[in-house]
Amino acid sequence: MLKESNLRKLGEAKNRLAELQDKLADATIISDQDTYQKLAKEFADLNPVVEDHAAYEKILSQIAEARHIFEVEKDKELREMATLELAELDQKREEIEYRINDFFNPESKDNDRNVIMEIRAGTGGLEASLFAGDLFRMYSRYAASRKWKIEPIDFSESENGGIKEVIFSISGKKVWQHLKWESGIHRVQRVPATEASGRIHTSAATVAVLSEPEEVDLFIDPRDLKIDVYRASGPGGQSVNTADSAIRITHLPTNTVVICQDERSQLKNKLKGMRVLRARLLDLRQQEQMQKEAATRKAQVGSGDRSEKIRTYNFPDHRVTDHRVGFTTHQLPAVMEGDLDDIIEALLKAEDDARE
Repeated sequence: MLKESNLRKLGEAKNRLAELQDKLADATIISDQDTYQKLAKEFADLNPVVEDHAAYEKILSQIAEARHIFEVEKDKELREMATLELAELDQKREEIEYRINDFFNPESKDNDRNVIMEIRAGTGGLEASLFAGDLFRMYSRYAASRKWKIEPIDFSESENGGIKEVIFSISGKKVWQHLKWESGIHRVQRVPATEASGRIHTSAATVAVLSEPEEVDLFIDPRDLKIDVYRASGPGGQSVNTADSAIRITHLPTNTVVICQDERSQLKNKLKGMRVLRARLLDLRQQEQMQKEAATRKAQVGSGDRSEKIRTYNFPDHRVTDHRVGFTTHQLPAVMEGDLDDIIEALLKAEDDARE
């Protein structure tokens, strides 16, 4: 059901869209590209919800018509057709109501933010690094299925072809909304390739999902930074290049350290490193705020704590369990290939339920 407050906002959005159309056709504004781009973005943001409202009103009219047919029609076949049509229209109505309510939800404004993901091997030695590599592949395939863009930032390979640590950004529509609950400890139960006796081992990897802020969202005083430059190296210590291109950035007030050596250019590594630093500092601020509000906020999907064990991947039983919402699927092979839709939907539903 549409909230009363959102019905009022829809009227305001419709008026604003008409106003923006007039402004975007104004030659004075067209000549000022900064203003034009800003207004064009606002138009693009508002247009879908206004179109949804028009579709919503049409569906309400169709529902009223189908109900009328069901109530007055004597023909059994026509009544059955009206019943089927009502069920289909009600589903469409609920979908549009959800999108409109979500559009005006203050928390949804960050849903389209890009993210920076960090995956690190945890307990379990070489097997943990292999699992970290599996998770990186899983998220890469999920991103590809949603046509999101992945950009590597830093990568540290283990000696067995696994991953000690990987940092990468993901950009696209609704990235933050779909990935924000992936932070935490991911546990795997399986027989390692190196285990001759066939004994099941339990290993873990840690995933951190950071909302990537714009520069204007978070000011970093250059005087608070210590930047070290050194020669990049790869697995086994061999030199990746002969120039001092690797960057280590230390934020002195918080002692937050970021290392980036993925690029051969020192400047590119510094720019990527600053992106990671901003994301970590914003996350630090958000974590502190969450702790302050912990006593008063309503129940949520998870604590957001990086030390929280959130999911178990059990290979012998082909089972994946998300411990926060009690969701279990036995489609583990598909999940590891990037089919995360069912898990993500369960988390989004739990988040939505917690808001009510």
